[in-house]
Amino acid sequence: MPIPSQQFLEFKQIKNGVLILKNNSLRGVMMVSSVNFDLKSKEEQDATIYQFQMFLNSLDFSCQIIVQSRRINITGYFDQLKKLEKKQKNELLKVQTTEYRKFVESLVESGTIMRKVFFVVVPYTFLEISEAASGILGKLFRKKTNTNQGINEEVFKRSREQLLQRMEFVAIGLRRCGLKAIPLTSPELIELFWSWHHPKEAEVGYYPEILPELIK
Repeated sequence: MPIPSQQFLEFKQIKNGVLILKNNSLRGVMMVSSVNFDLKSKEEQDATIYQFQMFLNSLDFSCQIIVQSRRINITGYFDQLKKLEKKQKNELLKVQTTEYRKFVESLVESGTIMRKVFFVVVPYTFLEISEAASGILGKLFRKKTNTNQGINEEVFKRSREQLLQRMEFVAIGLRRCGLKAIPLTSPELIELFWSWHHPKEAEVGYYPEILPELIK
């Protein structure tokens, strides 16, 4: 009997743009822009390093930085070029468009065109959730945890608010370094993990349609 792929995942649910791990801890994922450090002047480089150092020193919680490198998927661009080929009435322009499309396809197939995407993972741990769930909410939370049924809805809302505050704090710190950080939504998280576990399929074609019941 085949083993369900969910058993290999560290999280059990994606809800309201938040990952819920199997131990009921929460994680928020932010996509971060990049800068060409080598093109900056010496003074700009020093300022960026100093701001990043200040950002790291300001954190009172751990963060995980992830870099994803993969061949770029330009299937949609190829489809547009094919449509343009069919619409070309000038035979010379049609041939040139076809040759250009084949040239770009050869570059992609050779792995020349790559892209790097940067992510920052912000945590809100099980212990912090337990401490936040005081009084009646704490009893409800512990009851849910002991029965392995997940986090109480009210506790989840409060914990998610704390996590979003942390993510905003991280975004402000990175902004001072000249970087933009955007939290991923539930559909974007689903697409991210699908591409992570299906790297070859993610390099060509289109992503599979996300079922509405998976988006929360």
